[in-house]
Amino acid sequence: MTLKSGFPVFNTYITANHICKRNDESSVNNLTPEDIAEILELKKDPQIGKRIVKSIAPSIFGHHLPKMALAMALFGGVPKNVQEKHRIRGDCNVLLLGDPGTAKSQFLKYAEHTAPRAVYSTGKGASAVGLTASVHKDPLTKEWTLEGGALVLADRGVCLIDEFDKMNEQDRTSIHEAMEQQSISISKAGIVTSLQARCAVIAAANPIGGRYDASNTLKDNVELTDPILQRFDVLCVLQDQVDPVADERLAQFVTSSHMRAIPAADLARGESPPSQSSKEESEGMIPQELLRKYIQYARCNCFPVLNGNTFDQEKVSSLYVALRQESAKSGGVPIAVRHIESLMRMAEAHAKMHLRDYVRNDDMNAAISVLLESFFVSQKFSVRKSLRKAFGKFLVDEQDQNSLMLHMLSDLFRNEQMYQIIRMRQKGIEDDDNVLEIPLEELEGKAQERRMYDLSGFLKSSAFSEAGYVLDESRRVIARPTAAR
Repeated sequence: MTLKSGFPVFNTYITANHICKRNDESSVNNLTPEDIAEILELKKDPQIGKRIVKSIAPSIFGHHLPKMALAMALFGGVPKNVQEKHRIRGDCNVLLLGDPGTAKSQFLKYAEHTAPRAVYSTGKGASAVGLTASVHKDPLTKEWTLEGGALVLADRGVCLIDEFDKMNEQDRTSIHEAMEQQSISISKAGIVTSLQARCAVIAAANPIGGRYDASNTLKDNVELTDPILQRFDVLCVLQDQVDPVADERLAQFVTSSHMRAIPAADLARGESPPSQSSKEESEGMIPQELLRKYIQYARCNCFPVLNGNTFDQEKVSSLYVALRQESAKSGGVPIAVRHIESLMRMAEAHAKMHLRDYVRNDDMNAAISVLLESFFVSQKFSVRKSLRKAFGKFLVDEQDQNSLMLHMLSDLFRNEQMYQIIRMRQKGIEDDDNVLEIPLEELEGKAQERRMYDLSGFLKSSAFSEAGYVLDESRRVIARPTAAR
């Protein structure tokens, strides 16, 4: 009852003698010592980056670029405040554009359940004030009050926007400031203030007409302006192409996924579901709950630093010059200074996946690979092949790395063989040792001089074994019979 119905209701006051703050789910204080020990154990795996990407949305087949982009958005880079005057964002914004049925919404839902803090909204059901902030009049005090929208609520987290193309142009314009400066300025009803919106934006959109036309550029396939497209660090195009081999593998993947799932009727009868965590661990994937804690720990404790001697700065400069020239000729998304900052953010995010304190050359190579792939898919299909060939010098191929490592290893064994021959001759002993050995640390030192840090792929490759080399992991030595040249 209210005053209008004859019953007077006055203001309600609550008197408290103690206040306990509710724990924030995104706070690192929620991690137990056992969780931190498990996270640090994962850090020791040199393939942890590939395992994280493989663990992103494991129920979705393929789509390596969107999974890598989502991983970088969830981990994020390092924000910078230049002399406390100019702030550079550290969060990576991702746009998923593709045909219907390519799991765009599923990617967003997985990111919502994996990110420590996430806010999900749809473009059709969200307005400008719903995403930024709104001003209301309090019914009791008759004063104007400020309420934050989705971007404000997702501060230090992830904001997910589905059906991004269905938003009105005025609503999309209102989030320009939030996507770059990561703040929302309000000047309404006598309230002049600025709200923090330090979050990554992951948006999903459909192309014009529902299907992506590869004969046109990405700019012609979506009703988004250049200012909004340039604010996305990664553009992912998901096409539903007819390929008999890929379609057969996809059908087998979906069928096996349904066969592993246990029906609800069996659960009602008391049958135990299959152990999903054991299956994920056997395939090298990380369980979702552990991955969530890993992301939470990395965002709060890991802040990689960009050092000039740990990555090739000339490569970044020449890449930017080549991209600017090519984008002016071929069209597509124009390349601007924002893309250099995007490259730095993605390299920092890749270093965060490994919980490193500085950005290495392989982190920068991974960021360059994502940036170039994002640039390629935004072009017409007729020029993609020529672009891949032109920019192939900036991409690091695993086979090229293996060939270089094989050459360095053969030089080490040649020097070791000469040293053994000279030593035996000085002692007057015939060389009857048929096996040469060198410490693994020598090869790792040579590789680090060339900014190569992960040797696990080379040591397990067919090129390593076919050359006659054998790795003794217990003694950490590499052996080769002298007959094998």
